[in-house]
Amino acid sequence: MPVAYAFWTTESGGEIRPVEVPAPGEDEVLVRTLYSGVSRGTETLVFAGRVPPDQHEAMRAPFQEGGFAFPVKYGYLNVGVVEAGPADLRGRAVFCLYPHQTQYVVPRASVVPLPEGVPPRRAVLAGTVETAVNALWDAAPLIGDRVSVVGAGMVGCSVAALLARLPGAEVELVDTDPSRRAVADALGVAFVGPDEASGGRDLVIHASASERGLQTALGLLAAEGTVVELSWYGDRPVTLALGGAFHSGRLTIRSSQVGTVSPARAATRTYADRMALALRLLRDPAFDALITGESPFAELPAVLPRLADGTLPALAHVITY
Repeated sequence: MPVAYAFWTTESGGEIRPVEVPAPGEDEVLVRTLYSGVSRGTETLVFAGRVPPDQHEAMRAPFQEGGFAFPVKYGYLNVGVVEAGPADLRGRAVFCLYPHQTQYVVPRASVVPLPEGVPPRRAVLAGTVETAVNALWDAAPLIGDRVSVVGAGMVGCSVAALLARLPGAEVELVDTDPSRRAVADALGVAFVGPDEASGGRDLVIHASASERGLQTALGLLAAEGTVVELSWYGDRPVTLALGGAFHSGRLTIRSSQVGTVSPARAATRTYADRMALALRLLRDPAFDALITGESPFAELPAVLPRLADGTLPALAHVITY
């Protein structure tokens, strides 16, 4: 069997291990990876071993090997080219929810060909844009709504980019890091710090993964408003002050999670439909602003700890092969 190489998270950090790749069977494809992406939220929590025991099964990635906490082969932002398999896919660039690995074999139904106009490097954002699509299906913003997105990370910026295309919407991207203003400008949304954020919002999307950010999100709502919570906190407890306007304003906190298709569309859309939509949306070159760094695959064991502890600041960090 040909030998490929995969990144594994271990108790002592991360390492690249050889793996045998079988020949593809009927209705399977052999993919050679071009790019993969690091999900700074979920993936860095996995790297730190902070997946709660009661979420070990729920948080499994589609092609994960090993288990939480360690060792585990984890990841789900992979773009490659089909080298063997059905004739209609050979030579096509595809997206797959696969970990960081140089080559792999999966069922053909697990890969989605990139639409014309979507370069492979940008396509690593497909899983993040898919999360944003699902969040907006859950949130159901209306034309002309006043909407804030708190947290200008990968997911928050993706949500803001989609909201900016809603007719008449007044969108603010809120973050404590002023360097994110340049990204907001590229996406076509207003950027403000927490102290400057507008109140009276019909809807707030929270994606900062901090209790301070969630408290800020609640404070921006108009009466009867809703915070849609996209953050995943791992094993960290969250404390909120709910003695103010939370009850008198009849405010709502609603979670949104990409593991299931939003109930608002589950009767008419499949996972494949949602992913295909995310990839079509990535025809917009504005999304390139979310890719803020890249490193070769061989350096991933040294790069992921720096992404996890913040010494390597990034939104989407691309791994090249």
